[in-house]
Amino acid sequence: MTTKPLVLGAVAYDAKVVTIWDGFQRWFQAHGLPFDYVLFSNYERQVESQFDGTIDVAWNSPLAWLQASRIAAALGRNAEAIAMRDSDCNLTSIVLVRAGAGIARVSDLKGKRVATGAPDSPQATLIPLGHLADAGLAPGADFEVVPFDRLPGKHGDHIGGERDAARALAKGEVDAACVIDANHLLFAQDGTLPAGSVRVLDRTPAYDHCNFTVVGPLTPTAARFRDLLLGMRYADPEVRTLFDLEGLKEWRPGRTGGYAALEQAVDRFGTIDVFVAGVASRCR
Repeated sequence: MTTKPLVLGAVAYDAKVVTIWDGFQRWFQAHGLPFDYVLFSNYERQVESQFDGTIDVAWNSPLAWLQASRIAAALGRNAEAIAMRDSDCNLTSIVLVRAGAGIARVSDLKGKRVATGAPDSPQATLIPLGHLADAGLAPGADFEVVPFDRLPGKHGDHIGGERDAARALAKGEVDAACVIDANHLLFAQDGTLPAGSVRVLDRTPAYDHCNFTVVGPLTPTAARFRDLLLGMRYADPEVRTLFDLEGLKEWRPGRTGGYAALEQAVDRFGTIDVFVAGVASRCR
C-alpha cells in the first residue's frame, strides 16, 4: 500500500466545504486510501495547480472541466472525468419573468434587461445566455445583460448572485432573470420570489455539472479513489451524512456529453480562451 496520499483540490465556496472534505478524508483513510485535500479560493488557481502537480484530482465545476480538458489537449495530454454526483446530471436553467409583465415569448426580451448570476457561472449566465443567443437574441446587443457578480472565480457554486438576480426581478428592476431550476424552487420556498409573482418563460436543454477530473494516465491510486467513490452507499449512516452535506445520493461514473451547451457558450463568448492559452503556454 502506498504511503503517499492522493491529493484532491476543491474550491472553498462555503465554510461547510471543510466539514465535507474532513469527513471524506476520514472515510478514505479508514478504507485504506491515504488522502489529503487542498482548498482554493478560485477554480482558475485549482486548474493551474493540477498542471503543476500540486493536486492529483480536482473537484471541478463544469467550466473548470472545460478549462482543464482544453489545456490538456493543448499540451498533448488527456483529461478524464472519473466520477460525478447523481445530482450533477440532467440539470436545466430557466429564464424567469414577472407574471403579468406581458412577456410571452423569448423574442419579447428584445430591448429588455436580463439579470444573470456571476459572469463565470455556467448555470446562471453562460448556458442561459448561450441558449438565448441560439434563439436569435444576442446578449448585449438585443438585450441588456445585468450581471450580479458574487465571489468571482467560484463559477457560481454559491447562490448569492442568482438570489440577487431573482430579487431584482421581484422588485421590477429587471425584466427577466436566469437561474438554475433548483434555485427557482428554493427561492419560491424561502420567499425570495413571492408565490405567483414570476413564471418560467423558457428553459435550457439538460446539461451536467461538476466532476472529479484527472489529467494524464489514470494512476492506480486515482483508480482506487474512483472505485471507492463508486462503492459508497447512502444506506451507510456515515456515508449518508457526507452525501447530505454534498448534495447527492450516489456517485456515478463520469461522463462529458452533458457539457455540449457550455462548450458552445464559451466558444461563442470566448470565455476561457485567454486563460487556457496562458496556462498551456506556461506549462510547455
